[in-house]
Amino acid sequence: MIFAFAVSLAPAHANPQRNDMLAAFAAHCFSPYLTSARVQADITSSGARVDFYDLNPFSNVPATPGGNVTPGTDRRCEVSFDGDYGTQAAEVALGGLQAEGIQTEAPLPDTHTEAELPGTTLLAARFLNPARIAVVHTGARPGPNGVETFLSVERLTPDASEANR
Repeated sequence: MIFAFAVSLAPAHANPQRNDMLAAFAAHCFSPYLTSARVQADITSSGARVDFYDLNPFSNVPATPGGNVTPGTDRRCEVSFDGDYGTQAAEVALGGLQAEGIQTEAPLPDTHTEAELPGTTLLAARFLNPARIAVVHTGARPGPNGVETFLSVERLTPDASEANR
């Protein structure tokens, strides 16, 4: 169902690989059961670049961060790829949130207020459950091959979630 939403953003013949990368984010990054192995099989295989860590997973072993960890987060899933498709990225992220039933708005944590870049198309916080907040950020920014589109979701720790109520 999520894949159909992502593909409906543009005709499949326009750029099926881009549609696959957008769909991979929506279908997998919101899952609390995402593991490093599934990232490789289900997201990286789409051709996207992925930044994933889960310091407190529901299953499997922790996936350690390759870069900086945003203060107050214990999980991050970011998908990026070449080109400027920020508007489509925001639509796909909102569709993924809706499909997962993650709709209750939460206050944007101070750790993320400075994250809004000139190319940001979506920066929003949602309650995952009463004890957890997730921050979703999409847009376009400079990448390794020129402009890149990014979609990310970060899960706040219970303490950071409570501090942002």
